[in-house]
Amino acid sequence: MIELRYGSRFWEQAGELPKAPQEKLARMVSLLGTNPFDSRLHTKHLKPPLEGTYAFRITRDWRVTFHFIDQQTVRLLEVKHRKDIYR
Repeated sequence: MIELRYGSRFWEQAGELPKAPQEKLARMVSLLGTNPFDSRLHTKHLKPPLEGTYAFRITRDWRVTFHFIDQQTVRLLEVKHRKDIYR
């Protein structure tokens, strides 16, 4: 099981999501805690300047960024629209 920690803006941004993606986010975070590379998350390793960061898909339009603190700990960083998350 992966320990999940949350960045300072994560919950604020999650609260601003439309209702359907908010509900799906809860399921996706649960999957992340079990296996960060579960195929249903569509996890991808990001390239510079976001090297060391990963993203997973909530819906077609919404993404979450995260990074590994260590092998058993993940910090969820941000929840944003796909057009904004990679900037």
